[in-house]
Amino acid sequence: MSGTESAVAPAPATPADVIWPILLVEDDDGDAFLVSELLEEVSAPVSVIRVRTVAEALVGSAGAACILLDLGLPDSEGLSALRRLLEVESGAPVVVLTGLVDEYRGEQAVAAGAQDYLVKGQVDGRDLVRAVRYAIERTRADTAAQALRESELQAAERSRLERGLLPRPLYDDLRLRHDTRYRPGRRQSLLGGDFYDMVATPDGVLHVLLGDVCGHGPDEAALGVSLRIAWRTLVLAGVREADRLGYLQRVLVSERDHDEIFATVCELSIAADREYARMRLAGHPPPAILYPRLAALPGDVVSPALGILDEDLTQEVRVELGPRWALLLVTDGLLEGRDGPGGEPLGLGGGSPRAREAVAASGPRPPARQPHRPDRGPQRRPAHRRRRPAPADAGR
Repeated sequence: MSGTESAVAPAPATPADVIWPILLVEDDDGDAFLVSELLEEVSAPVSVIRVRTVAEALVGSAGAACILLDLGLPDSEGLSALRRLLEVESGAPVVVLTGLVDEYRGEQAVAAGAQDYLVKGQVDGRDLVRAVRYAIERTRADTAAQALRESELQAAERSRLERGLLPRPLYDDLRLRHDTRYRPGRRQSLLGGDFYDMVATPDGVLHVLLGDVCGHGPDEAALGVSLRIAWRTLVLAGVREADRLGYLQRVLVSERDHDEIFATVCELSIAADREYARMRLAGHPPPAILYPRLAALPGDVVSPALGILDEDLTQEVRVELGPRWALLLVTDGLLEGRDGPGGEPLGLGGGSPRAREAVAASGPRPPARQPHRPDRGPQRRPAHRRRRPAPADAGR
């Protein structure tokens, strides 16, 4: 509103060029004129839109910085107008205007969610502007505090899910070492449906699982945790290798929210002598040999992903590893995604800097004759000094 010459002091300063859109809900023409005059006297940085009923206010509240509400409206009773406006998604704060005889109802309105109440005839322009400003700032502060609490709760939930997706492998073979990398495939994405596990059985076989639930988000991550835990349980219970993915298929179908959800899985069983492995692929790319030379394992026997068909059709493939080796297991996002300004394919060949970085980070370390470096992290195991197998790297 434009200012007029007046003896009344101007309202406290606000940032330049800031105009607050104010919605005035008032059916009485005299009271509406009085509110406008009070704001005019102090050159308040506001733009007032007046409506006469709650129904009009519900339509016009979008974009309002604050709502000045008279409780005595023709289409409301008691605090019903306030409750209806507080339910609007716009979230504009409400300052209640009451008469002298309704002052108690103003206190009730504050208890019900209004930011403040003002008694008509006992308020000047400065008080009115101050009430509007404080209502707006308190609402912003409350919104920021709520967003912070929600962010902290989500971070705690993500941390719990990550612990389920990236467990501590169960093996004590000092000839082996594993390294993991978990990097989201999208910016601002902290969690996905990728999961892995490593479990050794009493016969000396090391069982390795790498999987990826389609999609990104907490729902996919929770499903990945369920599949990972189910697989570890099956291994520890002694279920045959040929039957495990069939059970995982049943878990996936029972736990997923939509029929379109599927999971790709790579399962390895590395023999006790560590010179060969048995591999099953369900829609998942095969691992790669990093040492002594970079080469992909045979991927010509890849069955459909879990959740696509009604049964598990995976076939076992024997892979010769040799006496010294290093393996890289990656989810399909690294192989199928594109990166860089030219959209270079990622892949193990390192078409993009990110792919080369991932391969180099998870690539083969020097053979086991190197001494153990304690700063490599708590999940890395020291390499044995014998010329037995080089570290098995489960890269992500």
